Amino acid sequence: MRKALLSVLSTSVIVLALGIGTSAATATTATTWTISPGGTVTGTAGKTIVTDTNTGAQVVCTSSSFGATLKSGTGKINPLGQITAVAYNSCTVSGSGFSITSFASSTSPWHLRGATYSSGLTHGQVSNIQGSFAGPLGCSGTFAGTSATTPGSVRVIYNNSTGVLTTSGGNAHAWNVSSCFGHINTGDAVTIVGHYKISPAQTITSP
Repeated sequence: MRKALLSVLSTSVIVLALGIGTSAATATTATTWTISPGGTVTGTAGKTIVTDTNTGAQVVCTSSSFGATLKSGTGKINPLGQITAVAYNSCTVSGSGFSITSFASSTSPWHLRGATYSSGLTHGQVSNIQGSFAGPLGCSGTFAGTSATTPGSVRVIYNNSTGVLTTSGGNAHAWNVSSCFGHINTGDAVTIVGHYKISPAQTITSP
């Protein structure tokens, strides 16, 4: 269970990823983007769930949020924006009452990148994710990508019509895990699902 908790932190960034849908298969790879209005934005989500894919344990946060700055205008290239702050609130391992006590990013900013665009949907990722986490009884560790020293990424989809950025999947893993009683182990992969309402709402398109 604690492992799942740790995984929440690792995927945090969270806070900002979107899943793969059928539209992704028909989308066109994009090299330039138009973003309006751009500038400083916030993303807020309600229930945010991180799942440890090894144990099946889930960390459930009552809410999560992030702060970011987006480019503005036409002809923009990746990264489309930078995420400078992420927060997970009231996180417990489902059915256990175990809570996360701290989360910290060791890389800043995280990068918001677009990949494909189709019918108002931008598929991409949040990259450069790396940091540390801690829980009760000395449980601690770091999170990154496919190695302890390689920053991770989370897949994202932004929907112009709803102004929602959805997170799903990625390559986040827990590393350097200590005193977590086998609930989370070094090398475990995690996934995160969150739906972030972007304010002010953005329109992101690609020719």
